Amino acid sequence: TICYIYTSGTTGLPKAAVITNRRWMGGALLFGLTMFQASTRDILYLPLPLYHSNAAIIGMGTSLVTGCAIALRRKFSSSQFWSDVRKYDASLFIYIGELCRYLLNAPKTPDERNHRLRLAVGNGLRPDIWEAFQRRFGVPLVREFYAATEGNQPIFNFEGRPGMLGRLRPGQEIVRCDEASGEIIRDAKGMCTPAKGGEKGILLIHINPLFKFDGYVDAKASAGKVVSDVFKRGDRYFNSGDILQIHEDKWVSFADRIGDTFRWKGENVSTNEVAEVLNGADGVLETNVYGVSVPGSEGRAGMASISANGEFDIGKLGQFVLSKLPAYQRPYFVRLQQSGDMRVTGTFKHQKVAYRDEGYDPSKVQDPLFFLDGDRYVPIDEGLFKKLQSGELRV
Repeated sequence: TICYIYTSGTTGLPKAAVITNRRWMGGALLFGLTMFQASTRDILYLPLPLYHSNAAIIGMGTSLVTGCAIALRRKFSSSQFWSDVRKYDASLFIYIGELCRYLLNAPKTPDERNHRLRLAVGNGLRPDIWEAFQRRFGVPLVREFYAATEGNQPIFNFEGRPGMLGRLRPGQEIVRCDEASGEIIRDAKGMCTPAKGGEKGILLIHINPLFKFDGYVDAKASAGKVVSDVFKRGDRYFNSGDILQIHEDKWVSFADRIGDTFRWKGENVSTNEVAEVLNGADGVLETNVYGVSVPGSEGRAGMASISANGEFDIGKLGQFVLSKLPAYQRPYFVRLQQSGDMRVTGTFKHQKVAYRDEGYDPSKVQDPLFFLDGDRYVPIDEGLFKKLQSGELRV
């Protein structure tokens, strides 16, 4: 063991993943030589926290195995990003989560196209901003990948195909499951069923001597991530906990994370899918979607915490929602935040648990709250909140 790296804990408590020397060096070689194709002529701009595996393994590892230099920033800054890239003459950049969205939402600067960045590598770049990011900043190639710190085999998008994680390789399987609970659906013989083209399912990755699962410090947590008897008796697979959609030629895209999907009106609602739609509304900079409990109703109703700029109009959002989303996917509650106020983890992933707990209660939330009453959003005050709680006003 070389170190422990904690998972983000967005849907539960963080867990200490075991990073062995073999895992660390394998990741460093894989990304440094294939994804980055780095050399001593390159400079990698690294504005990520070093306790994240993208920085500790991929970033530092790329430098150590290829000889490229690193320009290390203590904390990511959207306002200083391009001046830093210019200052250090960076040719490579590694991203996570919403960093590219923050850059796209930032005011234009003279330096944003005056650079020699040739490649950005990372994960979590949403398809709604991928091409806009490349066009505005003149970054020739973006290579997305899918991986978990504790996972045993990544997925790569070498071709820079927007919105895709890459293509499935041998041992990587998408199997049918209940999207809300994450429970894997088994057939009459107790085996898993592969998802077909266009379908969504949970990603499982075969555990074998080449692609080991080193697990967590907590043995019980490790056992909970292993699925047995998937396609034959005795086989073992790593359960990613992520819902992916399979496309032609085994290309896959991210759909949602187990624990983020919720049920409403008898339908599964993907928070990721709804957020991508809402991000297309005028004035919306960033969206965090989650389900909230409503007394007297089964499941959870959709709620969106929205970070917006001066172009945002709540009246227009109502029209947008009605025209773009079916009834079961619509956010019936909206929490309006100022730009930069969205709560994220130290690794820039949206916090959901606290938002769910606060819900649409005006005594707990200082931000403006709205309820979709028919075809328009109306402000939530104490009176309206009590009507929702008592069932006098139905969702």
